[in-house]
Amino acid sequence: MGIPLSPTAAEPRLSAVAILYRRAGDGAQVFWVKRGEALRFAGGFYALPGGKLDAADARVPVRGAAGEEAALRSAAARELFEETGVLMAEGAQALPEPRRAELRRALLAEELKWADLLQREGLALRAEDFRAAGRWITPPSVPVRFDAHFYLVEAPPDSHAEVLPGELSEGAWIDPEAALARWRDGSALLHPPTVHALQVLADFKDDADARARLATPAYCPGFISQRIEFQRGVRVVALETATLPPAMHTNAYVLGHGELLVVDPGSSDVKQYAKLLSLVAGLKAEGMKPVAVVLTHHHGDHTGGARAVKERLGVPVWAHARTADRLDFPVERLLQDGEVLELAGAVAQRWRVLHTPGHAQGHVCLVDELSRAAVVGDMVAGVGTIVIDPPEGNMGDYLTQLARLRDWPVTTLYPAHGGPIPDGPARLQEYLKHRAAREAVILESLPPEGATLARVVATAYADTHPLMHPVAERSALATLEKLAAEGRVREESLTWFRTGA
Repeated sequence: MGIPLSPTAAEPRLSAVAILYRRAGDGAQVFWVKRGEALRFAGGFYALPGGKLDAADARVPVRGAAGEEAALRSAAARELFEETGVLMAEGAQALPEPRRAELRRALLAEELKWADLLQREGLALRAEDFRAAGRWITPPSVPVRFDAHFYLVEAPPDSHAEVLPGELSEGAWIDPEAALARWRDGSALLHPPTVHALQVLADFKDDADARARLATPAYCPGFISQRIEFQRGVRVVALETATLPPAMHTNAYVLGHGELLVVDPGSSDVKQYAKLLSLVAGLKAEGMKPVAVVLTHHHGDHTGGARAVKERLGVPVWAHARTADRLDFPVERLLQDGEVLELAGAVAQRWRVLHTPGHAQGHVCLVDELSRAAVVGDMVAGVGTIVIDPPEGNMGDYLTQLARLRDWPVTTLYPAHGGPIPDGPARLQEYLKHRAAREAVILESLPPEGATLARVVATAYADTHPLMHPVAERSALATLEKLAAEGRVREESLTWFRTGA
């Protein structure tokens, strides 16, 4: 269910990131942080210290740099100090640790400006302490975008890095290979720039070599990564589709380390599914092999490119029977609840099929048996909301399956729309709570004389923009049908009444 849109990408905001490292034996350790779950951008992800450029950063002189390059290094130094407590400035070594902590707290509380802090303490920023180490631009499909400039920073010997409670929930020195192991097993979600930085630092030789490799990542034309792999073996390609706002893309996933599953090639536009085919071609060149196209359900924004991708790759389509009977092209394998899809490869994967009707009768999710990450289609969304549209949609079934996923339990959720959701059970519980609250409001909106569906929506969805009321009407109807099945409401001549049950 969707309406055509002309997606407009957000303008990337300039930002600076510090790759803070210290030498450890023959190699190096990196300081990484975990972003708080509630943050709009990359909440729950592990990352490197950094943030957007402030206008005031341009006020700070940086010896050896000018203009934008100076401002970006100033931003990197400020973010590094705010997030880790490491003050990379000439003269900082003379400051006692308690004084540094006091200055950091004042800066975070906005009681002291960055430029004033440096000037008052007689500190100077130097370009040589922040060595250029690449540039990454967030893909156009992401609502919040950054043009991030990376800087390699060697921590002073006497520095003490730690995070304070707030936007960051963790911070620690870690061996790059240990961090990558967390990424491989799915317990640490990483964006492509962080994966690349860790891979480079895992083979640290010297500063110059590291900077050269950091600045030349593979599969990154125009500084935009063409391989997005938040955990190893789960790759995402966002395809522009005719879906419901605010979503403007449907995520196709390529799963596996050898044998590959291509999930939900949803765009019929050749320019869009060509991006997916390009990724698969690159993986085939590395010895991997696509074995099937898997569909989570039959809606057009999930199946639009399925026939073309199937034919181009020469692979079958797999889907649930209730999806297969709604398509105009053949499905070669009917997926059953509980069966396991085994993918051979350098690291074998086992994806368990869960039949999760509610949004669509044939909806399925795939759960990785090792990490318990789940590709969840339209069960939840990283952007926007989920519409339950009768007669195909059934609210009772949907709520049952939300609880089933929560209790499995799953870990990271990979939805069709929006970014990954690191704490899957919490988001599923949030959905259940929201639906229960909406149900209570709908029930309360029924006066003794009854109400039409339009009146129910006007009352129960008063907090929703009127333009979205036609969509809300479908979910309201699904809720009323659930209540009717429970004997709590009845419908007569297009009017809904409470039964008192």
